[in-house]
Amino acid sequence: MKRNRNIVKLAIVSSLAAFIALNASESFAAGAHGGGHGNFTTIGKAGKVSDVTRTVKVVMQDNFFELENLSIKGGETIRFVIKNAGEFVHEFNIGTKAMHGEHFKEMTKMMEHGVLEPDKINRDKMKMDMGNGKTMQHNDPNSVLLEPGKSTEIIWKFPGKAIAQLEFACNIPGHYDAGMMGKVRFLKSTS
Repeated sequence: MKRNRNIVKLAIVSSLAAFIALNASESFAAGAHGGGHGNFTTIGKAGKVSDVTRTVKVVMQDNFFELENLSIKGGETIRFVIKNAGEFVHEFNIGTKAMHGEHFKEMTKMMEHGVLEPDKINRDKMKMDMGNGKTMQHNDPNSVLLEPGKSTEIIWKFPGKAIAQLEFACNIPGHYDAGMMGKVRFLKSTS
């Protein structure tokens, strides 16, 4: 079992290194972190503790979520208790498929510039100006980036109406493609 985990780790790290090498020529100033997180008003907003209707535990492993999919009621406010139980840095990000595609580009830049290492976040580098005064702070209310063994919470109020292709995902290069994402499904109203 341990040998298989080491083989998987080696394959992931090798894939990430190859991906970074192939994409290192992209312009760093194009699109600072934050644009890929999208327009929050379309997917919801930061919620208030007093409005939480339930708590959902999310465990991030290498490279999957123990929460496979999420069913919600329109307008519901959920407290997500998120733990990275894997050996790599992982992200929990709520957005549409298109938003995740854009955010992936920003996460790639974070890796290219040493902000992210496979098992470490270099927080000082997150403060670098990436152009137009934008940084890679990764402090948006719909997203959290965690090192191995770390935990945190997000409180998120979902919109009243269903959003097509809403997902939660890890946008670190290679993770989404390995299956580290889940669908958010809106339950039909009984009224």
